[in-house]
Amino acid sequence: MAEPQNDARTGPLALRVSPLAHLAQHMNDAAVTGARGVTLTELPFAPMVNVRVSPASAAAARLEKTLGAPLPREYGETTSSGAHTAFWLGPDEWLVLSRAEATSVAAELREALAADPGSVVDVSANRTTLELSGPVARQVLEKGCPLDLHPRVFGPGRAVSTTVGPIALLLWQVDDGPTYRLLPRSSFADYLARWLIDAMSEYRGPELP
Repeated sequence: MAEPQNDARTGPLALRVSPLAHLAQHMNDAAVTGARGVTLTELPFAPMVNVRVSPASAAAARLEKTLGAPLPREYGETTSSGAHTAFWLGPDEWLVLSRAEATSVAAELREALAADPGSVVDVSANRTTLELSGPVARQVLEKGCPLDLHPRVFGPGRAVSTTVGPIALLLWQVDDGPTYRLLPRSSFADYLARWLIDAMSEYRGPELP
């Protein structure tokens, strides 16, 4: 896989198809408006880089300087600076989501890592991103997510590895709309999207098909 969008451009990039391109109309049709509203969209081709390094090392400090923000140190924590957001995956592992081009981000982080122990890997093709948003987005997720998603526990800026239905993913709350971004493996995205569409269906009024 290569670069950013799923569009009508010509050349090699025109061959790139997102994991959920075939469900775009279904997701659009599933949208619910109003006080019990919820929408589901795919945000494909987000640049993602996996980073592993000892958090107490000089290499970690160099990586943080390159990112412009500290690497999160606690479960559920995220940090952001400019184009980059870092997610805690484990004591020595992070996912960096960026608006910059993935290969350049990975190259800069590899340069910062230098020859020290650790790894920097472009994993952009490994996941896609689903955005679930609206007044009842939390209730939709609660049908199949084991986490306590109440605002007193889980709010904007929190991101954790969990499951929705049977699908493992990274769940990130972006704002208190609420808006959530779900990052599953690309091969499981179809099942997850269909599960969410079904979970959204009860919020359509009786006048809707």
